[in-house]
Amino acid sequence: MKKYKIFFSFISIANFGLAQNTDSVSKKFILHAQGTLVNQYKPSFAVPYTGTNSFLGKKENATSFTSTLYLGAKVNSTTFLIFNPEVSGGEGLSKVLGMGSNPNGETFRVSSTDLKVYIARLYLRKIIRFGNQDQIVNDDFNQFRQKISNKYIALTLGKVSIADYFDLNKYSHDPRTQFLTWGLMGNGAWDYPANTRGYSPSAVVEYFTPKYELRFAYSLMPTTANGPIMDWHLKKSGGYTFEYAKKYAIKNKPGTIRLLAFYNTALMGNYKEATQLKTPNIELTRNYKNVKFGYAVNVEQELTKNIGGFFRSSWNDGKTETWAFTEIDKSISGGLVLNGAKWNRPNDNFGMAYIASGLSKDHQQYLASGGLGFGLGDGKLNYAVEQVAEFYYLNTIVKNRVWLTGTYQWIKNPGYNADRKGPAQTFSLRLHVSI
Repeated sequence: MKKYKIFFSFISIANFGLAQNTDSVSKKFILHAQGTLVNQYKPSFAVPYTGTNSFLGKKENATSFTSTLYLGAKVNSTTFLIFNPEVSGGEGLSKVLGMGSNPNGETFRVSSTDLKVYIARLYLRKIIRFGNQDQIVNDDFNQFRQKISNKYIALTLGKVSIADYFDLNKYSHDPRTQFLTWGLMGNGAWDYPANTRGYSPSAVVEYFTPKYELRFAYSLMPTTANGPIMDWHLKKSGGYTFEYAKKYAIKNKPGTIRLLAFYNTALMGNYKEATQLKTPNIELTRNYKNVKFGYAVNVEQELTKNIGGFFRSSWNDGKTETWAFTEIDKSISGGLVLNGAKWNRPNDNFGMAYIASGLSKDHQQYLASGGLGFGLGDGKLNYAVEQVAEFYYLNTIVKNRVWLTGTYQWIKNPGYNADRKGPAQTFSLRLHVSI
């Protein structure tokens, strides 16, 4: 019961703070919170063999939860301090192993499922305005209500989630309210800099105009693959991310296309060198000279008043080991989200999406020879594209406050292995509270 008491205490604290600060125009502080519980059930499916890092064939049930406080203080009219303590616990199916696009974006590959409190975000954000038109930005998570010009520069320094700034998509980005699987949270082949829980000390520069946006970030990389400790050897290790976002309209229906490129350096291993060892082990080939680079395309498009769609495609060179996010070297995804206004439920959404993920030749051969990554390793590999189809219905219980979502996932070739093609299936219930 202790974990659930802490979960709801975060929400209660935020609710008290919100009640004390109703005048969002004059606020010097902001206080919000979220809580998310996810329960997933997977029936058994036939598998001929199981390795160290396999997606298990047996029947499973797993529950995860997170709760976050979003605290902010206004230093002056253009500078803001943000602090997000977070608590998480529980577990994912198969210990979050055996798939590129894992079924639950709210889970982490941590050694213990016990309750853990940690600092998610702690950063300063500076706004430099120079446009000639002002608009109001409303109070939100980590966002003060304020006037902002149509052209401005934003500077952010501190511990952040890089995924808060890059590869955004109106229809497919947030596993707390949208699609759950990892490959639909963002472009899977973007090995975005982060610790085990998805955060990294970073410097982010953004330039906003009414028609386009530019952003660049430098972030620390972990000292080990998907590890909790960040590497402060700044001359040897780091993640560089660039993005250009173009806004447009087709027949008065708004859309955005985002083009992303990344370049990572870290103490990474080399798949080809590891495969040539008597006993394949990627850790024995780690060298700061190894790099990983790639690109991603991300499109969102309103199709009708109540229907929106998205498309993503990504690729990385696949020569060096996946270091931070998940073992995907190339991916393509797309989907539709329907608003419930058509059936008199305007605060509900129904979503359907599909993602196909793949590996580079070097990565395939390493796994086929019995090598292990931090998330994959069936002991051998009969390579095939990993495929996930996901359907969800988000039901609004309390408008802008409480949602209950049911999700179904169909999974073919988990871990890129045709010998374990399944299909596997998951059934999920997600409760999300936001204040």
